Amino acid sequence: QVQLVESGGGLVQPGGSLRLSCTASTIIFSFYVFSWYRQAPGKQRELVAAITSGGSTNYADFVKGRFTISRDNAKNTVYLQSNSLKPEDTAVYYCNAGGTLWGDGPYWGQGTQVTVSS
Repeated sequence: QVQLVESGGGLVQPGGSLRLSCTASTIIFSFYVFSWYRQAPGKQRELVAAITSGGSTNYADFVKGRFTISRDNAKNTVYLQSNSLKPEDTAVYYCNAGGTLWGDGPYWGQGTQVTVSS
């Protein structure tokens, strides 16, 4: 069983930045593809970004150039640096593990709320 714990969400003004973190409780962290998904009220969960063990990435078009996904295998942690945030980025952001660059895996975190508002 893989446990994922997200942190770093909060309230930020439009144009601001946040860095989300996801720490995994697994000794085989380095083998997994990790992803960030988000779900806004009344909308389906959607892929934001994903990263392989080798560092290959995939980004949704709506975050390209603004968000960066990265990982630190020594710390079992995946990050999502979110810049130039917009009100439409408001959502619960979830960490996911065990999938592919384009689809989710079986392991989910509890989610962290990101609210972009003035």
